[in-house]
Amino acid sequence: MSRLGKTSIPVPKGVQVTLDGNLIKVKGPKGQLEKQLPKEVSVKFENDKILVIIKEKIAPEKKPYHGLFRSLIENMVHGVFEGFEKRLSLVGVGFRASMKGKDLDLKIGYSHPTIVKIPDGINIKVEKPTQIIVSGCDKQMVGQIAANIRSCRKPEPYKGKGIRYVDEHVRKKAGKTAAKGAS
Repeated sequence: MSRLGKTSIPVPKGVQVTLDGNLIKVKGPKGQLEKQLPKEVSVKFENDKILVIIKEKIAPEKKPYHGLFRSLIENMVHGVFEGFEKRLSLVGVGFRASMKGKDLDLKIGYSHPTIVKIPDGINIKVEKPTQIIVSGCDKQMVGQIAANIRSCRKPEPYKGKGIRYVDEHVRKKAGKTAAKGAS
């Protein structure tokens, strides 16, 4: 049995949890999420705590579901109550971002503007022309959209130009050096 899976998930005030068979719905101030659970996993909700239970007789390859679904449900509760965010920074001369309606317009050194479509449930805020904040209640979707934006122009290793996470450290390589004695 998973050590992480055995711990209960506290549900803060203002968050509603609804169980409908193997479908769990979590609703809070930041939004609503739902997750379909496999038949090997069941959920019990009592005293403002969620407990994830796995069946006793289960195939060994399905035992990790216990900790996995406990973490996924905890992320759902945290997401609808507080939300998740990723911060990106544009590093490079002339690199900037702006919003065009619901789409993110990036000017990142290409001859054409790069447009990133933003799905529903994700909020993009351009703090400065070089700072982007991706936020939402679904942790997986926030991370995926931030990764999609970053993949438009990953940081290159010589000057460090590109789109990077704010807390990311880019290791720089040494460039070419002139040969000695060459005339």
